[in-house]
Amino acid sequence: MDKNIDIATETRTNWFERQFKIKASGSTIKTEIIAGITTFIAMSYILFVNPTILGDAGLDKGAVFVATALTGVVGCLATAFIANYPIAVAPGLGSNAFFAYPVVLGMGIPWQTALAGVFVASLLFMLVTVLKVREVVINAIPTNLKAAMAVGIGLFIAFTGLKQGASSSVVLNHLSPLRVGQIRTFWLTVFGLIVTVALLARKVPGALFIGLAATAIMGVVTGLIAMPHSIIASIPSLAPTFGVSIMNIHNVFNVQMAVVILVFFFSVFFDTTGTVIGLAQQAGFIKDNKMPKEVGKALFTDSTSMIAGSVFGSTPTACYIESSTGIAAGGRPGFTAVVVAIMFVLSLFFSPLLAVVTSQVTAPILIIVGSFMMKSIANIDWSEFETSFAAFMIILCVPLTYNISYGLAFGLITYPITMIAADKGKKVHPIMYVAALLFLLLLFTMHELPAK
Repeated sequence: MDKNIDIATETRTNWFERQFKIKASGSTIKTEIIAGITTFIAMSYILFVNPTILGDAGLDKGAVFVATALTGVVGCLATAFIANYPIAVAPGLGSNAFFAYPVVLGMGIPWQTALAGVFVASLLFMLVTVLKVREVVINAIPTNLKAAMAVGIGLFIAFTGLKQGASSSVVLNHLSPLRVGQIRTFWLTVFGLIVTVALLARKVPGALFIGLAATAIMGVVTGLIAMPHSIIASIPSLAPTFGVSIMNIHNVFNVQMAVVILVFFFSVFFDTTGTVIGLAQQAGFIKDNKMPKEVGKALFTDSTSMIAGSVFGSTPTACYIESSTGIAAGGRPGFTAVVVAIMFVLSLFFSPLLAVVTSQVTAPILIIVGSFMMKSIANIDWSEFETSFAAFMIILCVPLTYNISYGLAFGLITYPITMIAADKGKKVHPIMYVAALLFLLLLFTMHELPAK
């Protein structure tokens, strides 16, 4: 009997290693579980933000909650089993706000039709991915710009953590980028930051997750975070949104919807590409300025989840920058994403508990991870002005515009201009010229898109 148990255990272990290459990547199952939970906690806000935003557009909030979780399950499992990457995929911020406010409420387009537009945009996204257009674009980007994307996104993450964690305590104003107001709510973020930094300094395994848990517990103990009244909640019905996009696809064939579809397409194309590059830089996947084949698979899984999400009843998906928290916790192969998918499933039954994980709880992690990603700045050759200035524009504009797409636009438009001025225009890959023109179009078409 014991021998049979040992054989069964060995078989499961071998399957895990064949599928995810956990040991080969230098990770362990325990590390992957911690990394997956850490990533999920950092991005779990989307389960509540997405229904709120799309609810303003008339969609059923309960259905959107389920659609958001299921889309996350599909996206994360696809990333895990197809690409074997620790990148979490779920409905993204920014595109949902564009969907709800300028499109549905501003332009008066029925949400059913707008959702059909998301479905068409996802099909276009799948097409360019299958044709490997995105992968070619990524490999055409110079090393300096790739490194700048990681740094810019790192600052973006840190700034996001400061804004979310501080909430009413740190706000934007016309006198300075940030100012501190009510310190009472901000102190929980400060507590979490101190605890987590101390754990990291002492090289405690799972420091990020422990810091998150300690901050949440402190919030509950002090009364700054309210305990939920119940633990288990019934799963809302998906019926109000499921399949609506397909049933209304005949309504998208007009000029107005063509513009909407293009905005969705360009936004997701550039935003996700930049995020994947930044995360790949952080995880050390980019070698000799080339993206490995698995990254192309990761881009494919993103387009797959986008189609699934539009059918469930949600807006375009994104590779989450919060995946950097799991990568920082040691997550490397796709089992990290499997754990995130499992957490999304569990969230359907225990959604009240997610209320304990407030923005003040996740903020310290985002700030710290932002500092981790700054190391890529060492890969920028500042002596080469014609590319380093474009890199500088990316680093400057991603956090200051609070929009990854805008930040990339300013940098990649600047790059061919400086290269031509330096009589090096022939060294610029043709794709980079096309990308510059597309980014110009992006800036014109996305002028009403809320910052991500």
